[in-house]
Amino acid sequence: MFIRGMNLKNSEYDTIILGAGAAGMMCAAHAGGRVLLIDQARSVGEKIRISGGGRCNFTNLGAGPENFISQNPHFVKSALSRYSQWDFIDLVGRHGIKYHEKTLGQLFCDGSAKEIIAMLLTEMGGTETNGAEIRLKTSISSIAQSQRGFVVALDSGEKLRAANFVVACGGKSIPKMGASGLGYKIAAQFGLPLIETRPALVPFTFGDQFKPLAGVSLKARLSCGSTSFDEAVLFTHRGLSGPAILQISSYWKEGLPITLNLWPAGDLLEKLRSERQMSGRRDLSTVLAEWLPKRLISFLADLNGWAGKLADHSDPALAGVVKNICEWQLHPAGTEGYRTAEVTLGGVNTDALSSKTMQAKTVPGLYFIGEVVDVTGWLGGYNFQWAWSSGWAAGVAISKETPA
Repeated sequence: MFIRGMNLKNSEYDTIILGAGAAGMMCAAHAGGRVLLIDQARSVGEKIRISGGGRCNFTNLGAGPENFISQNPHFVKSALSRYSQWDFIDLVGRHGIKYHEKTLGQLFCDGSAKEIIAMLLTEMGGTETNGAEIRLKTSISSIAQSQRGFVVALDSGEKLRAANFVVACGGKSIPKMGASGLGYKIAAQFGLPLIETRPALVPFTFGDQFKPLAGVSLKARLSCGSTSFDEAVLFTHRGLSGPAILQISSYWKEGLPITLNLWPAGDLLEKLRSERQMSGRRDLSTVLAEWLPKRLISFLADLNGWAGKLADHSDPALAGVVKNICEWQLHPAGTEGYRTAEVTLGGVNTDALSSKTMQAKTVPGLYFIGEVVDVTGWLGGYNFQWAWSSGWAAGVAISKETPA
């Protein structure tokens, strides 16, 4: 696929972008000059297309630095403040894309995620000076510095040249979509330090422990250390999933426990004492099953040895039951890994990059944007906002250095 404005036989470019996803397309839309995007996928914006159940959770109304994880929590501030969620929402509105807010500030297309892809393609090819060429099903075999920038060799044997090279190929998440560690290898080749990577926004595995509960879901509070999220939890055949689990997975490391609070409202003991006073002859599990999923209460009763009627339970005994429900400590066996992880935690160390331009401090013309950088957003549109903001920052910086 090609966007107009390019000479297809010309191997000289102002900017070559590796990765035709959210960040790469955003960068191409603003870089100006002669731009080439390279991607091994069959289509542009594949993660955009499948996100949000096909409707793309493209940003979050509350996006701010506090919603991102990085070794340097201040790094995101420059790009996010100069190109915020409001800027992207304005862009979406100008293209006539209808959208709606779900929970917690999450914005989704009313129609299809393909509308966001079409919008970015239009932005990339809107003028002759801003038209970008895209080469899909294309891989690079090497990249090297030259006196005038970079020489990029394709697997086909063709050599391309550009003053700027932008790494926007993402992390290791969802390898079946072509994800790999190529961006990290390029960073290492040019001497940029890396922060250890691991899967994030990913379900936990627990062996067969929760098979009897598969399909049970409820709103709960998940905690790991001092971090907590109040969102839905889903029990699966393999373990635990749902928004709260995905969120806390970004803060979990092997060996750490997580705490599941099935009644985050905090008044469960008082409710049980009141029920005991009014209906003490009722079975404890029967009462709890009216407030929480029946299968879950049956599971917890077997696990913790709950038995008998409410009247048979003293205040300390009821407090013990509440503790079982509100402070259920669990030790995940692991996660489902990059196979299902929505993003990759870690990546190119932000200390090696300019927070204003995303350019490598020691390699002029080399940029890293999006997921490949050590910046990971919460679930809920934050990672897309980082793609838009970092892609914009690099694109604008490149445009200022590119001859008209």
